[in-house]
Amino acid sequence: MYFDEPGKNNTEQTLRAAFKRGVELGLTEVVLASTKGDTAYTALKIFKGFKIIAVTYHCGFQKPFKKVMSDKVREDLESKKVRVISATHALSGVERSIAKKYTGSYPVLLVADTLRLFGQGTKVAVEVSIMAADAGALSGHDILAIGGSGRGADTALVLKPANQCDFFDIRIREIICKPRTF
Repeated sequence: MYFDEPGKNNTEQTLRAAFKRGVELGLTEVVLASTKGDTAYTALKIFKGFKIIAVTYHCGFQKPFKKVMSDKVREDLESKKVRVISATHALSGVERSIAKKYTGSYPVLLVADTLRLFGQGTKVAVEVSIMAADAGALSGHDILAIGGSGRGADTALVLKPANQCDFFDIRIREIICKPRTF
Protein backbone atom coordinates (compact mmCIF):
# COMPACT_ATOMS: atom_id res chain seq x y z
CA MET A 1 0.00 0.00 0.00
CA TYR A 2 1.30 3.43 -0.86
CA PHE A 3 0.24 6.77 0.61
CA ASP A 4 0.11 9.91 -1.52
CA GLU A 5 1.71 11.97 1.26
CA PRO A 6 3.84 11.15 4.31
CA GLY A 7 2.77 11.98 7.83
CA LYS A 8 0.62 11.29 10.84
CA ASN A 9 -2.63 11.32 8.87
CA ASN A 10 -1.63 7.77 7.79
CA THR A 11 -1.13 6.44 11.33
CA GLU A 12 -4.31 4.45 11.82
CA GLN A 13 -4.29 2.99 8.31
CA THR A 14 -0.60 2.03 8.71
CA LEU A 15 -1.24 0.30 12.03
CA ARG A 16 -4.30 -1.54 10.74
CA ALA A 17 -2.47 -2.77 7.63
CA ALA A 18 0.47 -3.91 9.75
CA PHE A 19 -1.80 -5.69 12.22
CA LYS A 20 -3.62 -7.51 9.41
CA ARG A 21 -0.35 -8.66 7.84
CA GLY A 22 1.12 -9.60 11.19
CA VAL A 23 -1.86 -11.84 11.95
CA GLU A 24 -1.60 -13.45 8.49
CA LEU A 25 2.07 -14.25 9.16
CA GLY A 26 1.58 -15.36 12.76
CA LEU A 27 3.79 -12.59 14.15
CA THR A 28 3.49 -11.56 17.79
CA GLU A 29 5.79 -8.53 18.22
CA VAL A 30 5.44 -4.98 16.95
CA VAL A 31 8.06 -2.27 17.42
CA LEU A 32 7.04 1.29 16.74
CA ALA A 33 8.42 4.78 17.04
CA SER A 34 6.38 6.87 19.47
CA THR A 35 7.92 10.19 20.45
CA LYS A 36 5.36 11.35 23.00
CA GLY A 37 3.10 8.28 23.16
CA ASP A 38 0.36 9.07 20.64
CA THR A 39 1.26 6.29 18.19
CA ALA A 40 1.62 3.81 21.06
CA TYR A 41 -1.87 4.67 22.33
CA THR A 42 -3.31 4.15 18.85
CA ALA A 43 -1.47 0.82 18.59
CA LEU A 44 -3.00 -0.31 21.89
CA LYS A 45 -6.45 -0.13 20.30
CA ILE A 46 -5.39 -2.18 17.26
CA PHE A 47 -2.68 -4.68 18.22
CA LYS A 48 -4.68 -7.06 20.44
CA GLY A 49 -2.61 -10.14 21.28
CA PHE A 50 0.72 -8.56 20.23
CA LYS A 51 3.65 -7.57 22.37
CA ILE A 52 3.97 -3.82 21.74
CA ILE A 53 7.36 -2.12 22.08
CA ALA A 54 7.35 1.68 21.78
CA VAL A 55 10.68 3.40 21.16
CA THR A 56 11.16 7.07 21.96
CA TYR A 57 14.03 9.52 21.78
CA HIS A 58 16.86 9.44 24.28
CA CYS A 59 16.94 11.99 27.07
CA GLY A 60 18.56 15.18 25.79
CA PHE A 61 17.57 14.68 22.14
CA GLN A 62 15.64 17.95 21.92
CA LYS A 63 16.90 19.77 25.03
CA PRO A 64 19.80 18.80 27.31
CA PHE A 65 18.70 16.53 30.16
CA LYS A 66 15.00 16.70 29.15
CA LYS A 67 12.87 13.69 28.24
CA VAL A 68 10.61 13.89 25.21
CA MET A 69 8.02 11.39 26.48
CA SER A 70 6.69 12.44 29.87
CA ASP A 71 7.07 10.10 32.83
CA LYS A 72 3.27 10.14 33.25
CA VAL A 73 2.70 8.89 29.68
CA ARG A 74 5.49 6.31 29.98
CA GLU A 75 4.09 4.95 33.25
CA ASP A 76 0.57 4.81 31.82
CA LEU A 77 1.73 2.93 28.70
CA GLU A 78 3.76 0.52 30.82
CA SER A 79 0.74 -0.10 33.07
CA LYS A 80 -1.06 -1.15 29.87
CA LYS A 81 1.76 -3.64 29.11
CA VAL A 82 3.54 -1.56 26.44
CA ARG A 83 7.31 -1.88 26.74
CA VAL A 84 8.70 1.64 26.44
CA ILE A 85 12.33 2.09 25.42
CA SER A 86 14.19 5.36 25.43
CA ALA A 87 17.49 4.99 23.60
CA THR A 88 20.10 6.74 21.51
CA HIS A 89 19.39 6.60 17.80
CA ALA A 90 21.03 3.47 16.46
CA LEU A 91 21.78 5.10 13.11
CA SER A 92 23.40 8.30 14.30
CA GLY A 93 24.41 8.45 17.98
CA VAL A 94 27.86 9.91 18.53
CA GLU A 95 28.54 10.08 14.78
CA ARG A 96 25.98 12.89 14.44
CA SER A 97 27.91 14.88 17.06
CA ILE A 98 31.20 14.31 15.23
CA ALA A 99 29.66 15.26 11.87
CA LYS A 100 28.20 18.42 13.38
CA LYS A 101 31.54 19.48 14.83
CA TYR A 102 33.98 18.34 12.15
CA THR A 103 31.79 17.87 9.05
CA GLY A 104 32.46 15.04 6.64
CA SER A 105 30.94 11.66 5.88
CA TYR A 106 30.55 8.91 8.42
CA PRO A 107 29.53 5.26 7.82
CA VAL A 108 26.49 5.08 10.10
CA LEU A 109 25.10 8.34 8.76
CA LEU A 110 25.56 6.98 5.22
CA VAL A 111 23.56 3.87 6.19
CA ALA A 112 20.79 6.10 7.56
CA ASP A 113 20.73 8.20 4.41
CA THR A 114 20.65 5.08 2.24
CA LEU A 115 17.60 3.78 4.10
CA ARG A 116 15.97 7.20 3.61
CA LEU A 117 16.00 6.45 -0.14
CA PHE A 118 12.88 4.43 0.73
CA GLY A 119 11.54 7.26 2.92
CA GLN A 120 12.12 8.56 6.43
CA GLY A 121 9.70 6.01 7.87
CA THR A 122 11.73 3.10 6.51
CA LYS A 123 14.87 4.43 8.19
CA VAL A 124 12.96 4.92 11.45
CA ALA A 125 11.36 1.46 11.35
CA VAL A 126 14.75 -0.22 10.89
CA GLU A 127 16.32 2.00 13.54
CA VAL A 128 13.69 1.36 16.24
CA SER A 129 14.01 -2.38 15.61
CA ILE A 130 17.73 -2.15 16.35
CA MET A 131 17.10 -0.07 19.47
CA ALA A 132 14.51 -2.58 20.72
CA ALA A 133 16.86 -5.49 19.99
CA ASP A 134 19.70 -3.79 21.87
CA ALA A 135 17.36 -3.19 24.84
CA GLY A 136 16.64 -6.92 25.02
CA ALA A 137 12.96 -6.43 24.17
CA LEU A 138 12.76 -8.81 21.19
CA SER A 139 12.72 -12.57 20.76
CA GLY A 140 14.76 -12.56 17.53
CA HIS A 141 11.84 -13.78 15.42
CA ASP A 142 10.41 -11.71 12.57
CA ILE A 143 8.57 -8.59 13.73
CA LEU A 144 6.47 -5.73 12.50
CA ALA A 145 8.52 -2.51 12.54
CA ILE A 146 6.69 0.79 12.22
CA GLY A 147 8.09 4.26 11.66
CA GLY A 148 7.04 7.62 10.36
CA SER A 149 8.01 10.86 8.71
CA GLY A 150 7.94 13.32 11.59
CA ARG A 151 4.93 12.61 13.81
CA GLY A 152 2.73 9.53 13.55
CA ALA A 153 3.27 6.42 11.47
CA ASP A 154 3.31 6.03 7.70
CA THR A 155 5.61 3.04 7.12
CA ALA A 156 5.30 -0.60 8.18
CA LEU A 157 7.79 -3.37 7.51
CA VAL A 158 8.09 -7.05 8.25
CA LEU A 159 11.69 -7.65 9.20
CA LYS A 160 14.08 -9.99 10.90
CA PRO A 161 15.67 -7.86 13.62
CA ALA A 162 19.27 -7.80 14.76
CA ASN A 163 21.40 -5.97 17.29
CA GLN A 164 23.65 -3.07 16.25
CA CYS A 165 26.72 -5.30 16.33
CA ASP A 166 25.03 -7.58 13.76
CA PHE A 167 23.38 -4.83 11.68
CA PHE A 168 23.94 -6.57 8.35
CA ASP A 169 21.93 -9.58 9.56
CA ILE A 170 18.72 -7.50 9.46
CA ARG A 171 16.41 -8.64 6.69
CA ILE A 172 13.57 -6.44 5.42
CA ARG A 173 11.19 -9.16 4.35
CA GLU A 174 8.22 -7.02 3.29
CA ILE A 175 7.18 -3.42 2.92
CA ILE A 176 3.55 -3.37 4.01
CA CYS A 177 3.05 0.34 3.38
CA LYS A 178 4.98 3.58 2.90
CA PRO A 179 4.52 7.02 1.43
CA ARG A 180 4.99 7.19 -2.33
CA THR A 181 5.92 10.86 -2.12
CA PHE A 182 8.49 12.04 0.42
